Amino acid sequence: QVQLVESGGGLVQAGGSLRLSCAASERTFSNYAAGWFRRAPGKEREFVAGITWNGGNTNYVDSVKGRFTISRDNAKNTVYLQMNSLKPEDTAVYYCAAASGPYYVGPRVNEYNYWGQGTQVTVSS
Repeated sequence: QVQLVESGGGLVQAGGSLRLSCAASERTFSNYAAGWFRRAPGKEREFVAGITWNGGNTNYVDSVKGRFTISRDNAKNTVYLQMNSLKPEDTAVYYCAAASGPYYVGPRVNEYNYWGQGTQVTVSS
C-alpha cells in the first residue's frame, strides 16, 4: 500500500508560482508512473500532468503546457509539479496519484491505484 502526501499548496497572486510535492511512503513508488490531477469547485476531476517511472516521458493537459512542469526524484520517493504563470482558473485542489504500471501518463483515472488527500491551490486575480 503506497501512501501519498501532497504539500506546497497555498494562496498566490495571478502570475505567481508554486511548487507542489508528493511524497510517497514506499520506495516501490519509484517503479510506477505518476500523475497530478485537480478538481476545481463545481467541476470534475481533471488530469494535469503525468510522468513515467524514470522521468523519461511526460504528458500535460493543453491548458498547462508551457507553464507547468512535472518531475520526480526517485531517491526521495517524491514527484513535483512546478507551476508558473498561475491563473485564477488554476484554482483547485491538486491530487497526486501513482499509476498501476511504469509507463502510463494519460488521463484515465482508473489507471491510477493510489491517491493523495490533495492540497489546495488558490490563485487570486
